Amino acid sequence: MSFARLPRIVRTASFGLAILYAALLAASVVILGAIVYWTVQTSLERQMTSRIDAEIDLFQEEFKSEGLQALIREVRERTAYFPALDYLVLDARGNRLAGNLPRMPKSLGWTDIETEAEAQALTRDVERQFRVRSVMLGDGVRLAVGDDLGPVEQIQEAFLEALGSVLLAFLLLSLTGGLFLSRSFLRQVDAITQTAEAIIDGNLDRRIPLRGTDDNFDRLSSTLNRMLDRIKLLMESLSQVSNDIAHALRTPLGRLRQKLEMARADIEPSPKSEAAIDAAIAEADTILDTFSALLRIAQIEAGTRQAGFRQIDLSTLFETVAEAYSAAAEDQGKELIAEIEPALAGWGDRDLLTEMLANLLDNAIRHTPKGTRIEVSLAHSGSKLVASVADNGPGIPAEELECVFRRFYRLERSITTPGNGLGLSLVAAVAELHGMELRAENNAPGLRMTMTFEGQRSGRPDLSDRPTDLRSSLKGGLRGVTSSVAAE
Repeated sequence: MSFARLPRIVRTASFGLAILYAALLAASVVILGAIVYWTVQTSLERQMTSRIDAEIDLFQEEFKSEGLQALIREVRERTAYFPALDYLVLDARGNRLAGNLPRMPKSLGWTDIETEAEAQALTRDVERQFRVRSVMLGDGVRLAVGDDLGPVEQIQEAFLEALGSVLLAFLLLSLTGGLFLSRSFLRQVDAITQTAEAIIDGNLDRRIPLRGTDDNFDRLSSTLNRMLDRIKLLMESLSQVSNDIAHALRTPLGRLRQKLEMARADIEPSPKSEAAIDAAIAEADTILDTFSALLRIAQIEAGTRQAGFRQIDLSTLFETVAEAYSAAAEDQGKELIAEIEPALAGWGDRDLLTEMLANLLDNAIRHTPKGTRIEVSLAHSGSKLVASVADNGPGIPAEELECVFRRFYRLERSITTPGNGLGLSLVAAVAELHGMELRAENNAPGLRMTMTFEGQRSGRPDLSDRPTDLRSSLKGGLRGVTSSVAAE
């Protein structure tokens, strides 16, 4: 399973940190447990050997001072009344003289032995293991003293079981704590994400809710809210300044244009003077159009137009715009072909989508030579709608495809063509507002503009707000194409 397919709650940074800390602490517990285990085992074995050594020394002294019979008597008494250790005394022939140890080790010194089948009746145990020390006392008499390793092994097993239980409980608690922290973390992140998405959608008044805990998230949220307040103030100031500049300049420019028209009507007819005044009027119109386009793009990028979004009949919209521009294309000796799938609906602003498509067609008609074939299409692809405007004209160099959406950007060969370099910038602003993926691609030959509608709502189109004549919103663009024809 890939990481992206895991539940969202376990893919958070807080859960990852919780697991990391749990792993580090678990490793620390294992290391500490190993140290404690080794210390306890060493201590138990040291105590065992000390007891056995003390017993051996005592019996050696007693054998030397009082003889074999006293040794046998002492061993029997200890076996009967003090069964803390196990003993065995053998004579020179290997006969058992006293003791309850199952058997004598084959070699002298320290040895670990297990009960054999024939000795099980004596010990009444299925299986036992002993730590034994055997010595030679004299006259062939051998003495062995041993201690049962069973209690030591039980202590070791109990310690390991306790350590395993502690580790398991620790990991479960860490996992639970990580999930709890992750859930709390996600709630805060989701609140910030929802606020950011609302602001992206144009709701500049949205703010991140505070919990009142004054923790890191609350302080971060408060800082972000203050930043958003500042951004909103700056945007409002910028918008106000832009509007003020536009209004302050458009008014005198409008008067200038009016005076130029009056001057043209009042002066004596002269081809030279009329041409100069007409050129000045055209420049004034270009400046006014540029101001209008800039304000239009700023308005769209601000996201304020999303309030007018509704379900619209895209098929009809595309057909109407394509039909309106087909005559202009024909006047320039170009062919406009529409391949539009019927009954396709989308969610958006009808006027903005009309303006977007009109700008794409206007751009294709203006910047292609006679005989160019222009295709506008709209089709359903899975859960998305794909629209495109393509031509087989000269196209755009590959290194400049990403630059065409910049404001005022124009190719060298298009400098003499009427326009202000804002048409595709407006298209990009409308596409971003509608959540479209806009791409400029090589059509081999020519240029293809592709728009992919992601996450559009399906359903029956709402045609209640359809304008009585959609072509009325295209008059400005059509006039621009017509004027370019006249200029040619």
